Amino acid sequence: GAGPIAPEIVEKWDELTSSSARGLLVEGYGLSEASPVTHTTFGPPFRKRKVGSIGPPLPNTYAAIINPETLEFIPIGAEGELIVSGPQVMKGYWKRPEETEKVFLYINGVKWLRTGDVAKMDEEGYFYIIDRLKDMIKYKGHSVYPREIEDVMYEHPAIQEVCVVGIPDPEAGETIKAFVVLRPEYRGKVTEQDIIAWCKERLAAYKYPRIIEFRSELPKSAAGKFLRRLLREEELKKLGLKK
Repeated sequence: GAGPIAPEIVEKWDELTSSSARGLLVEGYGLSEASPVTHTTFGPPFRKRKVGSIGPPLPNTYAAIINPETLEFIPIGAEGELIVSGPQVMKGYWKRPEETEKVFLYINGVKWLRTGDVAKMDEEGYFYIIDRLKDMIKYKGHSVYPREIEDVMYEHPAIQEVCVVGIPDPEAGETIKAFVVLRPEYRGKVTEQDIIAWCKERLAAYKYPRIIEFRSELPKSAAGKFLRRLLREEELKKLGLKK
């Protein structure tokens, strides 16, 4: 998994490379099932640069956004599941017909691959990845994406690392919890309530984390990706919902 490049990194890149010989910073998107690229910002000189976008689809590749529940196309600018179709898309998983059936759908005779990623498309056909569909939190009927919350929380000077998960809640459906690693110089000086109050000023009322837990470190994969699943499983065990 990955995400959009942070705007501050793009700014730093531009500072370090001259305008006359600017290094080429390219964003893109792909998955193993599409061997492996479907979108890229790389293209002709006249192609617009849009920070945070994965670009338009490759030639002969089609992409669209659907409502993951109704499987209907949704309007430009709305967030939904990204689906792709093209010659690079796999035929299916080897000897796994049931799993293959789950990831493909047919709309007007066209075979589409469901990516499981939440995205949106702008008026010029550029796509933007929002988050993983399976990580979406349902808080009082609202769809909340952990990455959006994390991006805001990383602006807090005391936060070194943060990972947001949804945990079952009898009233809200799911509530929002953030696991936070503080920078060494802030440890013992910043409280959970300080972080919550800071988030409330910058996020919609249904998006700010209700629970903060400080950790000395967060579980990561060998590639350095946060293991959100393990944190969620820990919470389920605390609630007696998982052995």
